[in-house]
Amino acid sequence: MERNRPIRVLSLDGGGMRGTYTATYLDRVASTFAKRRGVAALDIGAAFDLIVGTSTGGIIACALAAGLPLPEIVKLYTQHGPAIFSRRLPEGPAGVFFDQRKRPRALAAGTEALRAALTDKLGTKTLGQIYRERGIALAIPAVEMSQHRAWVFKTPHLHGTNHRDDNYTLVDVCLATSAAPVYRSLAAVVHPDPGATSFNVFVDGGLWANNPVLVGLIDALDLTERGQEIHVFCLGTCPLPAGEQIAKDALDRGLLGWKFGGEAAGLSIDAQQFAFDHMAKKLARHVDRLCEVVRFPSDKVPAALIPYLGLDETRPEAFEALINQARTDADMTNSKCSYADKDHEAALICSLFESAPQVTNPLVSRGSPGDSSAVA
Repeated sequence: MERNRPIRVLSLDGGGMRGTYTATYLDRVASTFAKRRGVAALDIGAAFDLIVGTSTGGIIACALAAGLPLPEIVKLYTQHGPAIFSRRLPEGPAGVFFDQRKRPRALAAGTEALRAALTDKLGTKTLGQIYRERGIALAIPAVEMSQHRAWVFKTPHLHGTNHRDDNYTLVDVCLATSAAPVYRSLAAVVHPDPGATSFNVFVDGGLWANNPVLVGLIDALDLTERGQEIHVFCLGTCPLPAGEQIAKDALDRGLLGWKFGGEAAGLSIDAQQFAFDHMAKKLARHVDRLCEVVRFPSDKVPAALIPYLGLDETRPEAFEALINQARTDADMTNSKCSYADKDHEAALICSLFESAPQVTNPLVSRGSPGDSSAVA
């Protein structure tokens, strides 16, 4: 790894179907810079030395590392989302009664729909193959259920690696990191050793690292030498406008109030985004090299978007709302480059896209960069 340039890390939050926003935002920003530079398309995955992602962020991370065109990632959500989340969380006691019998079957069908969609996009590529072919490091959090311990699927990018994860396929890694309790089935992943039939069971890495910025920062510190700068770029999934006013007579919130655990998941996502960014920035001040931690975009989410931000929201109008918001935020990001000389974080973001490599792999050039409207 070159010492004369900063190591760049992309950290992608989880958020279920709101990954539509993340992929569209990156697509829009990248396509604008491609036009500005007079090239067909930018290989955004190759702009980073390390990509960390949790849950839906893990899916996008693997797709970027594999060189999948961003419009194809958006299609994964818009075309397959309704089959992946065919049964929304129940409303009220009657809904729960009927859901008990029907949800397990719907979860199983959703997992197979996701597996088929991921296999179509990512094939049988493994973590080891991706690192050898593209030189992009990956770190994807999950939870291993036999010991209830955090697990991070990694490419063999660290010195002294034991190559534990080299033969896991990207598809299995994506299924493991995105197996959100209540929303998705647990993920049974067969050991990648030749002839193995035993397996580990995983659930969503968002339970402990929905915002995986600290995972990325720690790996970046291990990857770099003293004096080498680290730039960590954090991207969320259009989180709900933070905060709520709760009356004293509404404190005894039970299953219905928490929407059978679904609302607790959303709260965890919001809290982790703020807390982990804050901890990463504080930690960055105390290491022996310059570390920049930037979240983009950082604008507030409009209240009109709230009805469309459910983790399992797959209505056409929800996709349209997320895509439109992503375009608006991307245009705002692009406009900030005009005064990057006065805004340090804007300068870092603009420099990132200005220096992103052009597409050289025919796979990456497939599709129309920035034209996410065609898949809504």
